[in-house]
Amino acid sequence: MLAESHDHLLANLVHFARLLRHLGLRVHTSQLADLAQGLTSIDISQRQDFYTATRAFLVHHPDERESFDRAFDLFWSGRMPLLAAQARPGRPVDRDRRQPQLISHQPALDRAPGQIPEREAAAADAAADAEVSATYSAWEILRHKDFAVFTDEEMAFARRVLEGMVWRLNQRSTRRLRRSARRTTQLSVPDTIRHSLKHHGELIELAWSRPQLKPRPLVVICDISGSMERYVRVLLHLMYALARGEQLVEVFVFGTRLTRITPDLRHKVADVALRQVMDSVVDWSGGTRIGESLRTFNFRWGRRVLRRGAVAIIISDGWDRGDIGQLRQEMGRLRRSAYRLMWLNPLLGTPGYQPLVQGIQAALPYVDEFLPLHNLVTLGQLAARLASLR
Repeated sequence: MLAESHDHLLANLVHFARLLRHLGLRVHTSQLADLAQGLTSIDISQRQDFYTATRAFLVHHPDERESFDRAFDLFWSGRMPLLAAQARPGRPVDRDRRQPQLISHQPALDRAPGQIPEREAAAADAAADAEVSATYSAWEILRHKDFAVFTDEEMAFARRVLEGMVWRLNQRSTRRLRRSARRTTQLSVPDTIRHSLKHHGELIELAWSRPQLKPRPLVVICDISGSMERYVRVLLHLMYALARGEQLVEVFVFGTRLTRITPDLRHKVADVALRQVMDSVVDWSGGTRIGESLRTFNFRWGRRVLRRGAVAIIISDGWDRGDIGQLRQEMGRLRRSAYRLMWLNPLLGTPGYQPLVQGIQAALPYVDEFLPLHNLVTLGQLAARLASLR
């Protein structure tokens, strides 16, 4: 049994090394051999010990730590499952194979202490190469697959990806100043005078200050009308992930009317939060009145949630049954109130798409960025874009 656990662990390490190489880390077979031998000396049923030892053997530069941590969490937590398309012909898929099947902290190999299983590691590396290639092929297909045609299994995987993503906007500078230990562009005259008085009136050193940084708020206004029904499942999980992060987030949904769902999304359990949202919203999968909904937002909520340099995001395909003139007017008002206005359209990723819908044409002159949001790739691009906003 111990030998079988060792074989599973060694195969898992080979797969994990392939993932790290895919992310740009330099991992050699000799490192895997050393790691396999080192893991026999610790209790790797303890996740923290397993993580620490693995990182010590496979990470050689501080810049690689963030990529390693994300890959470790993704791989060893089962967030990158083997799909049915990855199975070899005539061989069932073992969905638990990549889970950390850890061997005992006592030496489990039939060899003398200190003997490095480099030959076995190299053999396992070569044997797993075809299967790893299939894994990445299936992963790449899933990353580019439209949310509208996701199966229930793929939707569950997308949900786990969303839960593991880090959503953070770039911070904003405030008018308040704080003392800085390093020389900056702003001299703090009060601190300089106060410091000189403590030293009997002698000007010994200058005091410097810099603006304080605070998180930039985020406001999400999402379309849940009938034309967006295919994407609502993923968008609800996206809004839950945003609301559960460290960022200051306000979330609204609209069809024929605007509903604030921020309080419902604060529940710790995702299923409970989404059930509360379903109960509180009454216009699911109906018509679309974007202009009227934005008017409600601007006059009832705008001053409350668009302060302190907030970024506003509208998620919609632009189909509108309301007054286009009203939509144009409210988009202009929203643009003047927000630090930055982004429009995310799931249909923008469709080949040959043209923004011919009247709602989109009316809104585009007031939008800073018009971006797609229809697969896992665009989700990652959105997270990176939000983090890079200045």
